Amino acid sequence: MTLRLLAFLSLLALLGSACRPVAQAEPYTPGLGELMTLQQMRHTKLWLAGEAGNWPLAAYEIKELGEGFDDIVKYHPTHEESPVAPKDAIPRMMTAPLADLRAAVDRKDATAFEPAFDALTKACNDCHQATEFKFNVVQRPATNPYPNQVFAPAQK
Repeated sequence: MTLRLLAFLSLLALLGSACRPVAQAEPYTPGLGELMTLQQMRHTKLWLAGEAGNWPLAAYEIKELGEGFDDIVKYHPTHEESPVAPKDAIPRMMTAPLADLRAAVDRKDATAFEPAFDALTKACNDCHQATEFKFNVVQRPATNPYPNQVFAPAQK
């Protein structure tokens, strides 16, 4: 009888512990450095796609850059001791250069692509200056770090 009572009480304890609310883990929030590393990758791929005349890929990378900037504003509206908040700097500094570059890509205009890309790159560096990340300077890619991706337009 004592063994049955002990087994019954153990079962009740087990069921009781299973019914307790489970603590929810905090949702993952990417760090600003992680998001910026993705932006750097997209910036590079955008240049390689535009240089190769792969306009669908260039358009995709511009869209991804825009989404990345949205994520930075969402997850890191302010940052450390920066005198200019990302939520203020990004819309003010990145919107026009991205739109100009998107227009060049939409027109498949290789001549307009280069200066528009350079203007975007300058805006990135200006934003880094304003937010006191002046040590982070971006430029046109000089080499392709993605040897496993074809940047030439797909053959029809």
